[in-house]
Amino acid sequence: MSSDSDDYLMISALRHYACCPRQFALIHIEQVWDENRFTAEGRLLHERVDSGVMEQRGDVRYERGVLLESRRYRLKGKMDLLEIRQDDQYFPVEYKRGEPKVQDWDRIQLCVQALCLEEMRSITVTEGAIWYWKVRRRENVTFDNKLREETCRVIEAAHQLQVSAITPAPIKDKKRCRACSLLDLCEPALFRKDVTREYIDQIFSA
Repeated sequence: MSSDSDDYLMISALRHYACCPRQFALIHIEQVWDENRFTAEGRLLHERVDSGVMEQRGDVRYERGVLLESRRYRLKGKMDLLEIRQDDQYFPVEYKRGEPKVQDWDRIQLCVQALCLEEMRSITVTEGAIWYWKVRRRENVTFDNKLREETCRVIEAAHQLQVSAITPAPIKDKKRCRACSLLDLCEPALFRKDVTREYIDQIFSA
């Protein structure tokens, strides 16, 4: 990994931003963290799969705990599993403890890994998969233009937020907050009741 990467973001941080910019800021700007059952289970799952052991099964080579870096996007991190298939087809696999989601948070994290692989190895990565522990199955992901564009938007927005060092207000989705390990530290209900910023914005926009 590069030694001059102080402004780099961790790949996992992009999933945090896609889910909730405030969560991203609390973890990666304010450096606060709290673990709950969900994050503990996720951490143990990744410890099991990130062994760094390489193996060959038939025509497929499996590389675990692969280090990634992108100078173009200023990113670094590690992927759970890379399957290298016939004709040098690269297939990234991300492990998650939960279940498939309607939102693209997990797919964006996987797409970031594909972008890093493409830059590092001068290849094209068209597909990958997310393995969900709760339902014990894979969800295949195609890295089409729509997903790539959304991923690049999230990367740029996350970098801008990191530079601003301003923690944004809580998101409006209260159900998403209830599953967050930072709920007590974030105090979204308290901030939603505080209408001071909205009042000031109304004054200056008048």
